[in-house]
Amino acid sequence: MKNSNKLLVLLISLTYLSCSSVRVSSDYNSEINFSSYKTYAFSKKGIDKAQINELDKKRILKALEIELSSLGLRKNSIDPDVVVSIFTAANEEISINNSYNHIGYSYGPWYDFNYSNYSTTQGTLFIDIIDYKKNELVWQGIGKGYISEDSSKKEEQIKSFVNKILLQYPVK
Repeated sequence: MKNSNKLLVLLISLTYLSCSSVRVSSDYNSEINFSSYKTYAFSKKGIDKAQINELDKKRILKALEIELSSLGLRKNSIDPDVVVSIFTAANEEISINNSYNHIGYSYGPWYDFNYSNYSTTQGTLFIDIIDYKKNELVWQGIGKGYISEDSSKKEEQIKSFVNKILLQYPVK
């Protein structure tokens, strides 16, 4: 019995971790020398099109500034080597659980039916890095995962999301 309880706890933990983790992927032009890029600017047009609230946009941009700086890139809005743009998508998943409990037996069985539903939103963040002079996409990072609606947790989750995506950037 103890082994089955341990197995149940392990399965619940793995399920929780799989929902809270960020899955990332990236693609890039292998002919580009990424170490030649030293400066970046944000694409105002691209960021304005991102369909998220302004608070989350600011959180993403702040996290991007930190991560790009750690990659050795500095912000330069006048003559950047690359332009950074973001795009977002969301997918709402609704789960409905039903259960019944046998309450008793008098003139027949009595059952208590319970229905519960909950929804979660899986977000996708695309980070595009575009060569400014060639106007050509050179790198794209994609992160998929769940972000809490709780604003006290959201900032740290967004930082982690952006960090994990930019770990895929070709230059270390």
